[in-house]
Amino acid sequence: MSATPHQPTVTEREARQVAEAAREQDWRKPSFAKELFLGRFRLDLIHPHPMPAEDDVQRGEEFLAKLRDFCETKIDSARIEREAQIPDEVIDGLKDIGALGMKIDTKYGGLGLTQVYYNKALALVGSANPAIGALLSAHQSIGVPQPLKLFGTQEQKDVFLPRCARTDISAFLLTEPDVGSDPARLATAAVPDGDEYVLDGVKLWTTNGVVADLLVVMARVPKSEGHKGGITAFVVEAGSEGVTVENRNAFMGLRGLENGVTRFHQVRVPAANRIGPEGAGLKIALTTLNTGRLSLPAMCVGAGKWCLKIAREWSAAREQWGKPVAFHEAVGSKISFIAATTFALEAVVDLSSQMADEDRNDIRIEAALAKLYGSEMGWLMADELVQIRGGRGFETAESLAARGERAVPAEQILRDLRINRIFEGSTEIMHLLIAREAVDAHLSVAGDLIDPDKSLSDKAKAGANAGVFYAKWLPKLVAGPGQLPRSYGEFNRHVDLSPHLRYVERNARKLARSTFYAMSRWQGRMETKQGFLGRIVDIGAELFAMSAACVRAEHLRLTGQHGREAYQLADAFCRQSRIRVDELFGRLWSNTDELDRKVVKGVLAGTYEWLEEGVIDPSGEGPWIADATPGPSRKENVHRPIR
Repeated sequence: MSATPHQPTVTEREARQVAEAAREQDWRKPSFAKELFLGRFRLDLIHPHPMPAEDDVQRGEEFLAKLRDFCETKIDSARIEREAQIPDEVIDGLKDIGALGMKIDTKYGGLGLTQVYYNKALALVGSANPAIGALLSAHQSIGVPQPLKLFGTQEQKDVFLPRCARTDISAFLLTEPDVGSDPARLATAAVPDGDEYVLDGVKLWTTNGVVADLLVVMARVPKSEGHKGGITAFVVEAGSEGVTVENRNAFMGLRGLENGVTRFHQVRVPAANRIGPEGAGLKIALTTLNTGRLSLPAMCVGAGKWCLKIAREWSAAREQWGKPVAFHEAVGSKISFIAATTFALEAVVDLSSQMADEDRNDIRIEAALAKLYGSEMGWLMADELVQIRGGRGFETAESLAARGERAVPAEQILRDLRINRIFEGSTEIMHLLIAREAVDAHLSVAGDLIDPDKSLSDKAKAGANAGVFYAKWLPKLVAGPGQLPRSYGEFNRHVDLSPHLRYVERNARKLARSTFYAMSRWQGRMETKQGFLGRIVDIGAELFAMSAACVRAEHLRLTGQHGREAYQLADAFCRQSRIRVDELFGRLWSNTDELDRKVVKGVLAGTYEWLEEGVIDPSGEGPWIADATPGPSRKENVHRPIR
């Protein structure tokens, strides 16, 4: 599709440069996942499991008790599903108990919860109704509070954080009708005018945007005298003149989600509301997401726990051929998968969250892996629950209740969880983002060798540096503790988990060797091998999850919390995960990627158009992408602030 007149036209290289400039370039702290991709199994970075402070635990548990009571007595999930809206009194009640300020410091009127307890709270409220979890997460994880906490001035914090802690809902506005994961084409403009900026543009899929009081808006500042320009972040009052919520979007799931289309026309924003310097908007967004991404897998943990509860209760009650269906292997294997995966996913989220709280490690890759793994596994667990429930899994809770059965919303959770594979970076984008971080060490020393814009002298220098790096690094990938039969013996307790950790160590080195071989083989074309990169990342995600599961099992044993059972679940998960890892390694080099590319070219060229004959397309009329030309709104403002 050709760009609309206002849409920036950029080359592939320019788009990459914008994304690269937004990356956090330095690694000032150690990263377990980064080391894992380099073939170094640094168990010492995650074991013993980090522990929260006692006062943090007490404060967190007190709020969880209050939130649980609220969820059980005030939230009617069936009503939200039926009316496709969270009742105002529910949101007012969440404000009253401080749920809007879970992550905001107490000095600004917030609760000051740790990342661990914030995530536990999201898992709890998200299990009551996922749309409420999404509202609270969008408000605090990517909305106004987190960017201001990291990059805001003291004046901005003093003005906005008390509002966000108790009364004001916030939203994050980046996506545009023709701009998804390619921010280089961002069209919304912020033109400097004295002590103000004038915003013009349209934003799509603005979660919380319909009810928000405050917005974080990403807009492009044109370069001019005295202005560096670039994509920049602003705090915008949602009630400002020229801000119009043109539509409240409806989706297959999360029916209570207040997500819309917002148009800005000549909206004046004080320069004092700019977050950080001009041009820092994408870096602010990505840095915010480093920990913000943990909220989504936290809610997937809650979904997994609920799926396990329903699977257990139903499979014990439902009998077939003389025994409960749980004891038929075809069903039992699904229950085992749900139980083991829920345990591992909670291990990944809790470990990453505690590391975020301690701030000793760089967790940008861990958080991204948690988001990727949680969203994919959460969806699979819900799908397996629907299968276990059979026809009742496909039937709505309302229909089940109408004919006298327990109103189990299995089909709803499947619909609600589906968006997580797209939210905050689709699975495909997460693969590329994590892969870029995983090969950062290689590009740092050898990137100039494959850069067509570099001179021969630069390439020669890069070659020398690469020679030194690989002379030291490659020999270390040959052997390691994973080949010694007694390594990690402290994990040999009720069940012996040490073989799984030795497997992780061996396969971390294998993963690094595979990555190096691929870079040597494809060089500058490596970035086009998205299938290969996706499998590399998926292997890393499984190895990380196995490590976290084993560490959590030992942690629970030491603290006297179901240690024997935790070891059993960790063992089951690792055995299941190892099968997936072995398959992924096989598919690194044995796949249909090349053939798939040829078929895709044929599809787009119309070669197989005959295959589409014999059906009716029920789609309506209209353009594939709505026109987002700047200008005054021609629609009614459906903005609905909750006061």
